[in-house]
Amino acid sequence: MEQDKKRAEPDNTAVRTALWRALHVQIDPLPHIIEDEIGLKLIAPDEGWQQRPDMSPDFTKRLRASIVARARFVEDLVIEERENGITQYVILGAGLDTFAQRRQDADSTLQIFEIDQLDTQTWKQQRLIELGFGIPKWLHFVSVDFEVSSWWEQLLNAGFDLSKPAIVACVGVTLYLTKDAILDTLKQLATLAPGSKLAMAFYLPMRLLDEQDKPLQEIAEKGARSASTPFISFFTPNENYF
Repeated sequence: MEQDKKRAEPDNTAVRTALWRALHVQIDPLPHIIEDEIGLKLIAPDEGWQQRPDMSPDFTKRLRASIVARARFVEDLVIEERENGITQYVILGAGLDTFAQRRQDADSTLQIFEIDQLDTQTWKQQRLIELGFGIPKWLHFVSVDFEVSSWWEQLLNAGFDLSKPAIVACVGVTLYLTKDAILDTLKQLATLAPGSKLAMAFYLPMRLLDEQDKPLQEIAEKGARSASTPFISFFTPNENYF
């Protein structure tokens, strides 16, 4: 009963990412890499949120750039592949992604599957309904814990069609997973239908970061540990981990 009374809350990392995307629109010069303030509307942070240490415009400039650049890369890929006939889009670790709300011109021909933790997805669905966005029939929420449950089985249960190719985005995810969970994910993705596309990002270990990026990374790691979502897996471009 206690669980039922408690309102679900989104993951801290998902919140920060959404706020960085909004910050890009609000303070960075034109042209913007991506226009996304819907996450900000969902979160509805307290006034003065831009003054939070993790939102510092100057301090987070490079990180903010990487966040919006990877988002734009993935979205351009999705639009391109939709025009080539792919009709399924899977977002691993979707967080507060707002593609489905911003790009309804594309969504009419896409089945979108957002995969993430239960609390984040429950909260997000509640906020989408409260703000009038609604949840269209082509938007599927697939709630899993990558380390303990089968996201693949849940994806199939949500109506994913194995016989059709798909676009899969996995960015901002591997950092929080064990190498075993990452390998299992890659093995499952290898069984997708021919023509499928995967966009996947990884994080460099501290020793390979530019000096100006290390202080922010140290702060991010400390915050992740305190939020019980520690950084686990890092990769270098030329090493074979598997």
